[in-house]
Amino acid sequence: MAFTHTVGATRHVFADLRTLLARASPARSGDALAGVAAASEEERMAARMALAEVPLARFLAEALIPYEDDEVTRLIVDGHDAGAFAEIASLTVGDFRNWLLAHETDESVLARVAPGITPEMAAAVSKLMRNQDLIAVARKCRVVTRFRNTIGLPGRLSVRLQPNHPTDDPRGIAASIIDGLLYGCGDATIGINPAGDNLAAIVGLLHLVDELRARHDVPTQSCVLTHVTNTLRAIEAGAPVDLVFQSVAGSEQANAAFGIDLALLAEAREAALSLGRGTVGDNVMYFETGQGSALSANAHHGVDQQTMEARAHGVARAFSPLLVNTVVGFIGPEYLYDGKQIIRAGLEDHFCGKLIGVPMGCDVCYTNHAEADQDDMDNLLTLFGVAGINFIMGVPGADDIMLNYQSTAFHDALYLREAMGLRPAPEFEAWLRQNGIVDPRGRLLPPTARQPLLAMAQGL
Repeated sequence: MAFTHTVGATRHVFADLRTLLARASPARSGDALAGVAAASEEERMAARMALAEVPLARFLAEALIPYEDDEVTRLIVDGHDAGAFAEIASLTVGDFRNWLLAHETDESVLARVAPGITPEMAAAVSKLMRNQDLIAVARKCRVVTRFRNTIGLPGRLSVRLQPNHPTDDPRGIAASIIDGLLYGCGDATIGINPAGDNLAAIVGLLHLVDELRARHDVPTQSCVLTHVTNTLRAIEAGAPVDLVFQSVAGSEQANAAFGIDLALLAEAREAALSLGRGTVGDNVMYFETGQGSALSANAHHGVDQQTMEARAHGVARAFSPLLVNTVVGFIGPEYLYDGKQIIRAGLEDHFCGKLIGVPMGCDVCYTNHAEADQDDMDNLLTLFGVAGINFIMGVPGADDIMLNYQSTAFHDALYLREAMGLRPAPEFEAWLRQNGIVDPRGRLLPPTARQPLLAMAQGL
C-alpha cells in the first residue's frame, strides 16, 4: 500500500515503507549517492507528514529487507518483545514522538518498552525530530554495562583510550596509554586499532596492555580492535582477552562484507565469557557502527543509511555489549558531507541506539577531505554531553596517526567533564584519586602529584 500526502496542488506518493523512510530523512550525501533521497525539501516534508500517520505496528508487518533473505531482519523480528511493545502498540510514529517527549515518559518507562521498539521504529521517529528532541529523549535513556567497572551511570562520562601507532610499536603505544591515564582517560576501555593482522603482534599487544593494567591495578578493560576471527585465535592461544571487538552493519550482506555473521558473533561472545575475566559484570562485546557502511558495501537494499545504522544497533543489542559506538564521520564526505550532516547523524545514532537499549558512545570524528573541522566536533561533543552519552574517544592530540583521521583528545574529555559536571566510571575515579591523578572533586592534579605513573613513563 502506497503512502501519500498533498502539499498545495502536488500529491506526493511513496510506493512503500522503505521509500517513505528514505524520503523523510534529513538531507545527507550518502542517500543522494544511493539515489534514495528526497528530490526537494517539499517532498521531504510531505514524506515526514505521511510518516507521522503510520502506525508503529506497520513496522512489524512490513519488513524493509525481506525476512527470508536477511538474517538481521530475522533477528529483529524473532527477537521482538510483544509484551514490551503493548504499551505503545496503538501509537502512530507522530504519536510516538509526542509520547517520547512527554515528562511522564521517564527513564524507567523507556527501559521497560525498549525491547519492544524495533530499530526501524526508532529510525522512523528520529526523522520527525529536531536535534533538541533527539537530545532530550536520549538524555532520559539510561543503559548501564559492566566488566571491570560500571559504564553509563547518571553524571558519568567514560573515555576509550585509543593509543594507536602506525607500526604497532609497543613503546609508542605504552607511552600513549600512560599519557591518557594521566589525563584521567581509559575507563571505557584501552582499545588499540592494530596496524596489521599478524596474530603474534596482536597477542603481544594484548599482553602489553594487560600487564600494564594488572601492574597498576587499573579497573578497566583492554581490547585490540582486530577482526573477530583473530580474537578467537588469540583466545585459543591463551591471550588475555577482555573484550571482543567487531564492526557490524544492518544487513546480512553488509556483515558478510565484514567477514562475519550472527553465528560467528555468538561463538566469539561465548568464548570471551568462558574466560571469566570480568570482575563486576560480564558484558564482553565491543561493536562499532557507522552510517554509510552498508551503502559502501552495496548492501543497503535501497534502505536509507540512517535506518540501516539503526538496524546495526539491533544487531549489537542481541549480544549484550559493554560498548557500542558510531564512528560517525569516519567513512567520509561521500556519506556525510559536512559538519552539519555529521552532527545530525551523530545525534540520530546516539538517540536510536539508546532508545532500543544499546550502550552508545561516539567517535566524534571527521576525515580531512570532509567539509568539517574541529569546531564542528566541539559542537557535537558538547551536544553529546547534554544528551548523556556513555563514552567518547581519547586520542593523543585528537589526531590518529595510524588511521589518519581527526577525533577527540584527552583534553576534550577533560573539557566535557568539567563543563557538564561529569565524572569517570566510579571504580576508575577511585583509582585516579588513589594515584594522585585527580582531586576529590574529580579535577586533574598537577603533574608533580602523579608520581607512580610518571615514574613508569620515565622508564619506557
